[in-house]
Amino acid sequence: MNILMCSAGRRCELIKCIRASMSTGSIIVAADNSPYAPALYMADCAYTVPRIDDPSYIATLLQICQKEKIDVITTFIDPEIMLLAENRERFAALGALVLTPSTKTAALCFDKYQMFRFLREKGIRTPETWGSYQEAENAIHTGAAALPVFVKPRTGSGSVGAKRIEDLGSLKAAFEDNPTLIAQELMTGEGCVDLDADIYVDAVSGEIVSAFTKRKLATTIGGANKTVSFQDEKLLSFIREICGFFEFCGPIDADFFFKNGCYYLSEINPRFGGAYLHAYGAGVDFIQMIEQNLKGKANKPVFNNYEEGVVMMMYDSVVIAKPEQILR
Repeated sequence: MNILMCSAGRRCELIKCIRASMSTGSIIVAADNSPYAPALYMADCAYTVPRIDDPSYIATLLQICQKEKIDVITTFIDPEIMLLAENRERFAALGALVLTPSTKTAALCFDKYQMFRFLREKGIRTPETWGSYQEAENAIHTGAAALPVFVKPRTGSGSVGAKRIEDLGSLKAAFEDNPTLIAQELMTGEGCVDLDADIYVDAVSGEIVSAFTKRKLATTIGGANKTVSFQDEKLLSFIREICGFFEFCGPIDADFFFKNGCYYLSEINPRFGGAYLHAYGAGVDFIQMIEQNLKGKANKPVFNNYEEGVVMMMYDSVVIAKPEQILR
């Protein structure tokens, strides 16, 4: 299996995990628009490429796929998911499987307000969400919402600009500064728990075949950095229900809340999540599932195949490169 990791960025540990699971003779190819992306130097082969909004970007990836005989492609940033999904057939013509959802599903996952509306239409529990200051203000004045609320970007990744808002003045100022924000019901209080799940949807059968669930102990901008594993059939059933409304392919990362005895879906990132390292460390191996799919074989659903109480604690490290080693 030759895998192309697009927008590799800082995913050094993930590359190590992928390499440990891959069959002998497989290679990891990493690509990024910056020669200073540390994950490039963990791969077997690396390329600097144009930005994803450059008209030549897809053509560049296709050239890499052809040259390196790529079998499977994935990305680690949300803005690239739709781009790869739209060009799925062009990569397939070269024998490469794109691990992204359908374009319809990709669009919903990227636009958090449209996702909220879709989930409400399907009867899936999700935090109350407002797409503008006026909408949020009206809800507060009518008693349908209460301060404080939480604001975050409607699209994009990394949770830049996400914060708690205590009063209407601050809420108005936040939307004036960034009209693309959304406001959400603040999911806090006694008994409210912030959760995450790494899920694998089989690329052959289209069925959910694996899920690793964990409680968040600590988070930084962009995701959890300390988590502890747990199992709950109620959450697993909720995940199955949710996946039935979408067309996923491969790994996805989903955020949940548990409040007042019920699970709520917060958002879905249809790619490897940064905290997939926890799932891998606990024995849930999506790489082997990808290899099975590349052979045309569907994976058998296997759940709760890990221990509860396994803790992940992330830390930072560095890559040191001499001038002649920097990609040009």
